[in-house]
Amino acid sequence: MSSYCEFAPGHPFHGPYHDTEYGFPQRDDQVLFERLLLEINQAGLSWLTVLKKREAFAAAYAQFDIDRVAAFDDTDRARLLADAGIIRNRLKVEAAIHNAGVVQQLRDQHGSFANWLDHHHPLDKGEWVKLFKKHFRFTGGEIVGEFLMSLGYLPGAHHEQCPIYAQLLDLNPPWRQALAK
Repeated sequence: MSSYCEFAPGHPFHGPYHDTEYGFPQRDDQVLFERLLLEINQAGLSWLTVLKKREAFAAAYAQFDIDRVAAFDDTDRARLLADAGIIRNRLKVEAAIHNAGVVQQLRDQHGSFANWLDHHHPLDKGEWVKLFKKHFRFTGGEIVGEFLMSLGYLPGAHHEQCPIYAQLLDLNPPWRQALAK
């Protein structure tokens, strides 16, 4: 089986994500929320499906505006479940709205979603999963693992021979900071 670093470069959807986002540290709460929402929607499907629907997700979920999504009501739920451009799964829609409210609470308590992640880092994947399940909906091991790896909190997004790996090391992602301690 080939790694993401081997098949993603040059692909119209995977390539840009691999080269500019996957494993790159992020501090913007809106980007963090987007990534969580996309990872949740990927469950049971291919990442390519999610990447192809990314613009539709942005439109459907108010450009991933946390406060707007947290305020979604039954009319918004019905709209999302009728939107053929996104993944129409009631549990995933409910999780997105609920999780936006959780991110609001974490911002109030820690200043930002990123600060909350930093506050708990470093944890191993199992501890992260327990923490996420305590706060968020639809966050099993694969979703949490990919979410954290995609943001540099867990290692493994790129193999050491991948040219992007060296770029990530220069950015000193959280997983590398934890190794230095």
